[in-house]
Amino acid sequence: MSRKTHLTGFVALAATVTVGFASAEISGANAQSGDEQEIIVAPLTEEVVPEFVSEEVVQPLPEESETPVETVPSAASLRELVSTIDTPASLSREMECLAGTVYFESRGEPLVGQLAVAQVVINRAESDVFPSSYCGVVYQRKQFSFVRGGRMPNIRRGSQAWRNAKAVARIAHEGLWDSEAQDSLYFHAKYVSPRWSRSKQARATINTHIFYR
Repeated sequence: MSRKTHLTGFVALAATVTVGFASAEISGANAQSGDEQEIIVAPLTEEVVPEFVSEEVVQPLPEESETPVETVPSAASLRELVSTIDTPASLSREMECLAGTVYFESRGEPLVGQLAVAQVVINRAESDVFPSSYCGVVYQRKQFSFVRGGRMPNIRRGSQAWRNAKAVARIAHEGLWDSEAQDSLYFHAKYVSPRWSRSKQARATINTHIFYR
């Protein structure tokens, strides 16, 4: 038998098998139709693209901390605020410098005068002319006479004067009471007359101190 005859027989056999499969698919489709089920066949020539819907994602807010927030007692006077405000037994180095300056420069002054001294230190630390920290301001050479050899003298830590100085330092640092010194950067005792004071503007006179900008 020739090669062509073999090929013709193979094609006929393939056609017969294809017709058989097609008849089986038609029979199956009709059976499903009898159960009232609908089949949707997507055209093979069309690409089925899934559709995504973008929705806003809302993150839950963190719960509020249950840690109690320290409140500052209200006061009708600076003296009342000093007597009621909490002061820790030990201070940070910066607050030690601030309170130490109040203690040594003005512990014999009324509380408004002590607050004014603290305000001067704070104003200097916030200016562009002086060091940017309380300790830098206090230990700057030839600025505060109580500093000797770059050191602060010993403090009587059990005294009422030290307790007041710590309270005044905290009040000034946190801005809890307005100071009469305002924006002053300098001060001196009334019984001296330094040359530099002639070129400064006086802001306040409190007991024995005069404050300047």
